[in-house]
Amino acid sequence: MLSVEAIAKRFPGRGGGVVAVRDISLSVPEGAFLAVLGPSGSGKSTLLRCVAGLERPDSGVVSLDGTVVADPGRGIHVPPERRGIGMVFQSPTVWPHMTVRENVAFPLRHLPRGTRPSSDEAARLVQTALGRVRLDGLDDRPATDLSGGQQQRLALARALVGGPRVLLLDEPLSSLDAELREQIGVELRRIQQELGVTTVYVTHDRDETFALSTHVAVVRDGAVEQVGAPLDLYRRPATAFVARALGTANLIPGRVRGTESGKVLVDTGYGCLRVAANGTPAAAGAATTVVARPEHVRLQEGGGGTVFGAVFARDMLEVVVHSGDASIRARMPASAAIEPGSAVTVGFDEPGLVLVAPPVPTEPDVR
Repeated sequence: MLSVEAIAKRFPGRGGGVVAVRDISLSVPEGAFLAVLGPSGSGKSTLLRCVAGLERPDSGVVSLDGTVVADPGRGIHVPPERRGIGMVFQSPTVWPHMTVRENVAFPLRHLPRGTRPSSDEAARLVQTALGRVRLDGLDDRPATDLSGGQQQRLALARALVGGPRVLLLDEPLSSLDAELREQIGVELRRIQQELGVTTVYVTHDRDETFALSTHVAVVRDGAVEQVGAPLDLYRRPATAFVARALGTANLIPGRVRGTESGKVLVDTGYGCLRVAANGTPAAAGAATTVVARPEHVRLQEGGGGTVFGAVFARDMLEVVVHSGDASIRARMPASAAIEPGSAVTVGFDEPGLVLVAPPVPTEPDVR
């Protein structure tokens, strides 16, 4: 298990420097696949580098299987090569003067004395790692002769060859094209499940988050906004930022009228909506925000809304409707017959609506 307790990291600079990580605490169960999701500059990679030992945190504690590997308060900093961690970076990192086999074997030759495998065992471990990433048969090929996708699989094999306790992945698919990202993502999840290795995956891509992870931590400005299963966060985001990070979200301002049968009555520009409280304070008269996913928006012909446009989102049609001064997105089957300029009435599947605290945020979407 990986445990991070109140990790903080500041980089020096003008005006007091830059705070990259602010007291982040996470507990990653053994065998879990945690996606750390957030926009550029949110501290994701710095957190990963503190876990790996490539950065020294200013405060906090990092533990692996109950063993403390970083604690600046007690002067503890275990070097990266002694932490039992494998790491894959954003761009494929291969040593151009080495063959495929030599690249994978490199970490084994630099293990601490007493833990290095014999030559025969090292050869077996290398072949096993290459087989897992489906590069067997390419042992003697120069690493630079591999394609971009093959080089990233080579980097993964090198990270896995020593049997790491934790695998750290820093946006490893972002430099690949869409088809390769999907293919290697499937392989990565397969390998992680086969080995049961605890994995932390930094990404700003929500599709990767849903496809790969068992857990997700949404980070913002160096702090964790919410942690949980991806679908739970999608359905019950704690904040408007989390709602937008996990997918398209209509954020509808409103004011609490009261409560009824366990639901909160919220007056909005679309009428009074019955909404799940979601742990958000709901005092009568208080301003609040309703989160409505596009799949919970319903359109009927005729009314005061106007269809502005529609775009294909994979196998669905995402429709933008202007209603007064507001816009709202609805998701419909790709076969739906709907034309720009059509008059529609906007309605909602109320069981899918949740409350979050106002105000409506203005930060950009996480993609």
